[in-house]
Amino acid sequence: MDALTTAAADATLAASRALLGVVARSVTAALDVVTLPQFRVLVVLSSAGPTRMSTLAERMGANPSTFSRSIDRMIAGGWVERGPSPESRREVLITLTSGGRELVDDVTERRRQGIAAILSTLTAEQQKAVRDALQLFADAAGETSASDLLTLGT
Repeated sequence: MDALTTAAADATLAASRALLGVVARSVTAALDVVTLPQFRVLVVLSSAGPTRMSTLAERMGANPSTFSRSIDRMIAGGWVERGPSPESRREVLITLTSGGRELVDDVTERRRQGIAAILSTLTAEQQKAVRDALQLFADAAGETSASDLLTLGT
């Protein structure tokens, strides 16, 4: 690795640690009411919509019977609902409730505010440079798999 690539990698690592701090702070309040694995379920349902129980368990890397008990606790907490699929009454769909949606939206907004607070310390020109650099990085990295994102409950 050449010196420029090494310096760019080090700067990116420092930025990723700063962003991870924002992520951790944004999810702290949510972890007062749900566990991190439960929050991961809410994030998946927020982006994927109603999902078959078996598919959701697979995406979470969970044993279906153990996962069903976890879903029972989430239903009791008012975060998700369980119901039959409109296509097949044999399939069970898990759906995010309005309370679950609010929790995910709150974490997302906290994250957005944390990032905005950091960016507000920069000039408009610096903010544009950050935006452009992060877009270049995201484009070069390509699409991150959902399973990779689920590791941290993002």
